[in-house]
Amino acid sequence: MRRTTRALAALTVAAAALTAMGTGNAGAADGSWAGCPYGAVCVYPQDQNPASSPSAVYWSYGAHNLNGQYGNHWVLNNQSAGAHAHLCQNYNGANCVYDIPAQNGVYYNLGPINSLTLDHP
Repeated sequence: MRRTTRALAALTVAAAALTAMGTGNAGAADGSWAGCPYGAVCVYPQDQNPASSPSAVYWSYGAHNLNGQYGNHWVLNNQSAGAHAHLCQNYNGANCVYDIPAQNGVYYNLGPINSLTLDHP
């Protein structure tokens, strides 16, 4: 019986650890994810991997122009369900080429990207 109890306890601890690692927001009481506040879209410095401290945080819906972003960057969409972020090749949110659903992120070459949009359903 003791062996069964110990095995069950170990299995419970392992399951809790896997659940905490399963999503970017698990474990952050305020909903932040890799330093990105809940409700925002964040861009991280070039080649910062893993993402830990954003260099730009966007809160408002609409287009946001990017300047001086080259090479690979993490872009995390920490908005609520249904809100999307798009990476666009032209300024002012035109010619969008990549869709990032809420609670998702992408490691992307921002060289050809000149703007991003935050969109709600």
